[in-house]
Amino acid sequence: MTTELLFRGDAYLKTASARVIAIDERGIELDRTIFYPQGGGQSGDTGVLLRANGERIPINDTRKGDAPDRVLHFPEPGSAQPEPGEMLTLEIDWDRRYSLMRLHTALHVMSCVVVAPVTGGNIAPDKARLDFDIDMSLLDAGRIEHETNALIARGVATETVWITDAELDARPELVKTMSVQPPRGAGRVRLLKIPGIDLQPCGGTHVGNIAEIGDIRVIKIRSEGKRNKRVEVVLAA
Repeated sequence: MTTELLFRGDAYLKTASARVIAIDERGIELDRTIFYPQGGGQSGDTGVLLRANGERIPINDTRKGDAPDRVLHFPEPGSAQPEPGEMLTLEIDWDRRYSLMRLHTALHVMSCVVVAPVTGGNIAPDKARLDFDIDMSLLDAGRIEHETNALIARGVATETVWITDAELDARPELVKTMSVQPPRGAGRVRLLKIPGIDLQPCGGTHVGNIAEIGDIRVIKIRSEGKRNKRVEVVLAA
């Protein structure tokens, strides 16, 4: 049985109800979830599973299961265990998730300022980074910060677009990331569209309008190898 990924339809869901479908040493599986599992460089969500008796099961991490649409929720060690079939109320740590959404979307915008193949990336709640296959001399923190913030200030609404595997194969230029390839095999691929700015495959969570990101600051640029030049950013506020 797979998990219905509610965050794909609405990244702003803070709570939902779900039924336990499996429990084992790997974690708790639910029939539906608002928790984003770690993937594509984005950290997994944390939060709480609330039982009908008021007992709270803290969730420290969320990861993908054996299949793309199976999600494992990892409870805090020593916490209560729900029963298979039990109905639970899901509550994500919204402040943490919203920071991830803002930073993830910021990286999409920044990838249009630094025009080079992306060799890696990571989004944590407090900072995010992209690695580029580019000469260090072409990376200027002040320019990257200014131009990224200028694009963010346009206040463009984001859109989710689905295309077929075949359509993506016919448009390889859409794939900017060398380290993470979009999942194929399900028949269609999810893209994030920022009209007039960016269009690329991405399964993460993003803000509805890039104005929500606010200004970003470039805090570090460094070399991580011959083909990895890292640009690290934080939210200005």
